[in-house]
Amino acid sequence: MQQNSDNKENVLDDITYLIGNAEIARAMASVPSREPFDGEIVEFLNEVSKMLMTMGEAKMYPDVVTLGFWIRKSSVLNLKKRFEKKDGNLRMGRGLVFHIAPSNVPVNYAYSLVTGLLTGNANIVRVPSKDFPQVRIINSAVNEALSKFDNIRAYICLIRYEKKRAINDILSSMADVRVIWGGDHTIAELRESPLAPRAGEVTFADRYSLAVVDSDIYLDIDNKKKVAENFYNDTYLTDQNACTSPRIVIWLGKHKEEAKEIFWQNLHEVVKEKYVFQPIMGINKLTSSYLAAAIQSGIKIESHKDNYIIRVKIPNIMDNLMRWKDNSGYFFEYDCEDILELRALCDNAHCQTIGFIGERETLFPLLKSGIRGVDRIVPIGKTMDFDLIWDGYDLSERLTRSIEVNI
Repeated sequence: MQQNSDNKENVLDDITYLIGNAEIARAMASVPSREPFDGEIVEFLNEVSKMLMTMGEAKMYPDVVTLGFWIRKSSVLNLKKRFEKKDGNLRMGRGLVFHIAPSNVPVNYAYSLVTGLLTGNANIVRVPSKDFPQVRIINSAVNEALSKFDNIRAYICLIRYEKKRAINDILSSMADVRVIWGGDHTIAELRESPLAPRAGEVTFADRYSLAVVDSDIYLDIDNKKKVAENFYNDTYLTDQNACTSPRIVIWLGKHKEEAKEIFWQNLHEVVKEKYVFQPIMGINKLTSSYLAAAIQSGIKIESHKDNYIIRVKIPNIMDNLMRWKDNSGYFFEYDCEDILELRALCDNAHCQTIGFIGERETLFPLLKSGIRGVDRIVPIGKTMDFDLIWDGYDLSERLTRSIEVNI
């Protein structure tokens, strides 16, 4: 027993702590859980929000600004109204949540942390290994807020470590809930590290998303530049690495070609203005498009001469289409006459989000056809907006326990 305890001590000392330290991590298993939407937590997050919304550097990153907006007090209290249960039972955090954030999405770790805090838990969060500026900005705001909310320090450890089984083992054994955002490979890797018998797990597997645009309704929109900026934020802002980033644009309506010309030209202008393009991105995208063309006949490849955007026009929907996806401005494109043509793409548990421009009723035949995929439908520009219901999970339930009070 002493040897196991010593091993735990040594492993926790091998971790790099961006916020918190090994002493805080060791004590987390005994930190008292809180009620969901605890008042002190709400005030702490509001303080972080104020800092993010006033930091000049933060304003350079729309994903950081969106986070700051989401955690402000009025927004969190609206969440409380939606998710507060009024059944007479008492709800408390599960205890310690071990979060594994994706390595290629800058801000996801912060949403996972906030979710853990709002549900009353202590949190150890493995942040992205890549040195994103957004991580530094957010952590700076969290650290500054902690100087005013010393009681919250016991609930937050933000860490980095080389992928080591020993560290995964220790942190998993400590956890009351493990939350894995890293995709199929990461889930398989982490599941080699056992959880305690009563511990729970929430996994976010590899997913893909799509955009569906009614050309007639799009052409009636006055500010098409804003649509382009919104689509840019959904896609290029994370190099299309987010599971919410559309991989294919589906066109509906009677004026598809006219709408396409305007849509892609507006997007190209935004991308050229904002995106940091590297030549290897263009090479990778062209390679992927040629591979796709070799697999399916009738594919047409269209790109601007600078390769900021690669469009792969497909003649029909293949159920394995996403095997040939790529990033950094690589889009399949399909002209759809009947929404049920998308069943092959959406009847799949990997299909997550539809970013939409059109009349909502248009999608109902598809959604009611018994498809296994599609967990959320949002306007284009909102695909990355986080919510406590994610990938079909109600995180307010998965990260809390219910104490039946029947007296």
